Amino acid sequence: MSEYLLLILGAASLGMGAILGYFTRQNIARFQAGSIEENLQKRLREARADGQDIIIKAKNRAVKILDSAQKAISERETEVNIFQRQLERKRGILEQKLIDSKRESKIAREEMKRVEELKAKAGELLKQRKEELEKIGGISAAKAKEELLKEIEREYKREIQEKILKLEKEGERIVKEKAKEILAFVVQRSVTSAISEFTTTSISLPDDEIKGRIIGKEGRNIKAFESATGVELLVDETPNVVFLSSFDPLRREIAKVALQTLIKDGRIQPGRIEETVEKVKKEIPERIQKIGEEAAFEAEIFGLDPKIHQLLGRLKFRLSFGQNVLDHSLEVAFLAEALAYEIGVDPKIAKKAGLLHDIGKAIDTQVEGSHVEIGIRVLRKFGIEEEVIKAMQSHHEEYPYETVEAVIVQTADAISASRPGARRDTTEQYLKRLEELEKIAIRFPEVKNAYAIEAGREIRVFVKSEEIDDFGAKKLAKEIAKSIEEEMEYPGEIKVNVIRETRVIEYAR
Repeated sequence: MSEYLLLILGAASLGMGAILGYFTRQNIARFQAGSIEENLQKRLREARADGQDIIIKAKNRAVKILDSAQKAISERETEVNIFQRQLERKRGILEQKLIDSKRESKIAREEMKRVEELKAKAGELLKQRKEELEKIGGISAAKAKEELLKEIEREYKREIQEKILKLEKEGERIVKEKAKEILAFVVQRSVTSAISEFTTTSISLPDDEIKGRIIGKEGRNIKAFESATGVELLVDETPNVVFLSSFDPLRREIAKVALQTLIKDGRIQPGRIEETVEKVKKEIPERIQKIGEEAAFEAEIFGLDPKIHQLLGRLKFRLSFGQNVLDHSLEVAFLAEALAYEIGVDPKIAKKAGLLHDIGKAIDTQVEGSHVEIGIRVLRKFGIEEEVIKAMQSHHEEYPYETVEAVIVQTADAISASRPGARRDTTEQYLKRLEELEKIAIRFPEVKNAYAIEAGREIRVFVKSEEIDDFGAKKLAKEIAKSIEEEMEYPGEIKVNVIRETRVIEYAR
């Protein structure tokens, strides 16, 4: 029974607790709602106050903007009124000028009409006077004019001729002075060395002891070197220097490179000498190509065919009256360019024609025709512009001048060739004599090589040992000497040195 009572009391307690909790929660909720409402009311009041301030400020600003705008409009209206008054005043001036112009135009037309009437009357009077004069004089106006002109011509002919002659002389003097001035200026700008090339090249040695190795036992190394290169090797008492002597620049270049290679390598003996010389001979075309490319680059002429570079490089080893042809060609190119600038024609065409004007000399010993004709064919073959060909073909006056650039190239060529010391006729004759001497010897079928040395006082002839014996070598020397006596003129005597060398080679295997 007590247990049921406890359960009832517990249930009643729970119910009372629930009711009390409900009412407590409702009170708390009402308290919180009241607090939130007060906050909202407060914020609303603040917002309204801020809004009133903003509205007042906006109204004040709007009033200021309106005042400023009204002031600007008032100023603009004032300016417009002033401008309108100025326009009205100018309009009145223009209208008055138009009225005056119409009045003056009318007066001018009336004056022109009167002038035309007077002109017509004058023409009539002139015609009448002319007819009267013809009747009185018995001669027509045309005849009178002709007689008058003849009389004037007779009277002033001598004076006119004297003045024309004076003007011609003065003009010629001015032209010559101007030409001299231009040439002097161009030559001054294009100053280059005028030292002629010699037939000797010096080779520096690291020390004097190497001369013994260069000479070899009983001079066999020198003999092998001279036989392989065709260049005379001179070893004298000059310290740390030996000399290479030959009239052919290409041979000297091959000998120079070969000897420098041998000295650097240190192994100097006949077999090694021959191997080195052959190797250099095979490499020389590449060296010539590089020289040609460097020459074109120096002249700032680009886009040339590689074969043109090869021909330019070959000119480095060609002399004309003792003057290096490649150096001469570069000089002509620069002179022609400077002349073209001064005269006012195309400097690029003049410079290119100047560089290539002697290109035919690179192969004139191999191809028939003058070097000019050969050069024209070469340039056309490799696509050189026709303007350049026309400019270079007249430098020896074989072809007529077709362009101003042609005259410029011919002038530049003459300037370069006529520099003091640039060319020597004696040198050219000397080189031709040596070439002729070698040609006489080489035409014999038993001869393998022939080299003129000792300034042409000796010719060394290397024969094919398998085709001629010692007795035949002696006979050949006499025949060559006889041919030289019959075909050449020379001072003193020429030594004919026929060399027959037999080599036997075998291999141990």
